[in-house]
Formats: sequence, structure tokens, C-alpha cells
Amino acid sequence: MAATLYKKHPNEALFGGEKPFPLIPACEHFAGSEKLILKALSLQDSIGAVFDITCDCEDGAAAGQEREHAEMIVRVLNSEANKHQMAGARIHDYTHPGWKLDIDILVAGAGKVLSYITIPKCTDISQASEMIQYVQKIAKQNNIDRVIPIHILIETHGALKQVHEIATLPWLQVLDFGLMDFVSAHHGAIPASAMRSPGQFEHKLLSRAKTEVVAAALANGVVPAHNVTLDLKNAETTLSDASRARNEFGFMRMWSIYPTQIQAIVDAMKPNFDEVSDAANILLAAQNADWGPIQYNGELHDRATYRYFWEVLQKARLTRVDISTEATEAFF
Repeated sequence: MAATLYKKHPNEALFGGEKPFPLIPACEHFAGSEKLILKALSLQDSIGAVFDITCDCEDGAAAGQEREHAEMIVRVLNSEANKHQMAGARIHDYTHPGWKLDIDILVAGAGKVLSYITIPKCTDISQASEMIQYVQKIAKQNNIDRVIPIHILIETHGALKQVHEIATLPWLQVLDFGLMDFVSAHHGAIPASAMRSPGQFEHKLLSRAKTEVVAAALANGVVPAHNVTLDLKNAETTLSDASRARNEFGFMRMWSIYPTQIQAIVDAMKPNFDEVSDAANILLAAQNADWGPIQYNGELHDRATYRYFWEVLQKARLTRVDISTEATEAFF
């Protein structure tokens, strides 16, 4: 009986040991209090693991209660409520006296389950670098040998000026654009209306900033994440904002600050079903051709397009777009 022909997996055939692009949920939901964090974890369990949860120390902790707030996050993340282990935390900024305390408590207490740490309001790369080094130091002291992904908010003039250098920092997974603080930093030169659509996409200073953040992120294998939609309860507004962020600017992730925004963001960010079907068919044919060039619907495809379609297929799986049984069995 002839031996079964070995078929290379796309990861083996197409990437050759280079750094893989992070495959993480397209939605990041912020929750500041224990009640809201537990509610978000419950929602994550009911609708599926299609979004991350960011437990917020920066805006969530009352003044003087920083230690208790961080300890609460550790307790919740280590509890049975965190079934999917898809939750991170935003710490205080570099100028706040509690940022090291946040890291001490979060990394020591939940370093093995913490999905990421978000660093806000850096005005210079040296601040971001020092904070990352401190995370690494505390992880090592606590015998945590995993990389704890770092997310950095670009929301100041200094951070935007150095965004391409910031994007090269170690352990970095996401660059977030912080709209409200960025607008406020312009001393009225950008009107408040630009914190909403269509101004947030059309004002020249904002479109420039968003474009720079996305370009820097993607050039360094980092996920660019878009700011929040202020309209909390109109899912159509969120869907429109997320669609523009994804299709016009290239953002691949977006913040949610209200439960009804989550599904709208996921729907806007997920791949088109027709493209997913084509991706599955192209990759199956490519695998059968041992990843040499093929024709599909009269078009030539080779390793360059295979890489694109493999990421489409992985994002489809992450956002729960239907994938054919044959492709699922072959690749997942």
C-alpha cells in the first residue's frame, strides 16, 4: 500500500521561522469595576471567546485604592469566572506613583494568566521601554517564563512622533490609538466634534495620526487597535466606525466600552464570507500542489497570495466565520 503523501501545513510551508503576526480577537472590551469585569467574563462565556477584556487600573481604581483594585483584578483573573483566560489589564501611566505597584501585584499574582498589560500616556519611548523592562524584571523574579504581551497607547504628541521606534520594543503585541487624550492634547485646535464620526476619520490631524499608528504597527508585526465609539447604545454607529477603521485605515482591532458594542465590532472586523470561501479553496489547492503556483478562477496564485489567504482563514476562525469542513480538517 502506498504511503500517505505528507502535506505541509501553511505555517510550515509559508513562513520559514519568521515572527508570526499576532492572532488575537478583533474586539477589546474595557471594564473598570469588579462588577463590570465579572459581567464581561460572563458575556465572554455566553457569546463565545471572540473578544478580550481589559481590566482597568488607570480609570477604574479610586484614588488611594490602587493596591486594592489591582489585588481584586488578580483575584478575579485567577477565579473560575475567567474560563477563557482572555483578559488583560491597563496599568497607571508613567507619571503616576502607582504604576510599579500595579505591575508588582498583577505580574506576581496573575502573570501566568494575564493576556496582556496595556501602558497608557507615554510621552517618550524611554518611558515605555522602562515600563516594559520592569514587567520583564518582575516576571523573572516570580519565575514566569512566558512573554507577557504589551500594548502601548499612542495618545500624546511625543508618542506619535516616536511611534515607529516604539513599535520595535520587545514583547509588544498591540499599538492602541487613544483619540480623546490625543484631541485634548491639541489645546482646542481639533474641535470636540472630532471625537465622534465623521470628524474622527476626516480631520486631517487625526487621519494623519491614525495612519501613522497603523503603518508603524503593521511594519513591525504589531496589531493596530482603534479607539472607542462614544455613542454607547447605538450598535449601528459602532458598526460604522469599526468598518471605517478597518477598511479605510487598516485597524485590525477596536475598543469596546459598552456590551452592545462588542458584536458590532466583531462583525465589522471579521473577513468577508466570500473571501473566506476563496481562501479555503485556494489554500487546499495550494497544499495539494505542495505550495507551488496554481490557477484559481483564471488567476495565478503563489506563496505571496497564500500568505494573505492563510491569515484571512485564521482570522475567520477567530471571529467564527464559517469555514468548510475540508479546510478545517486540513488546517486546524
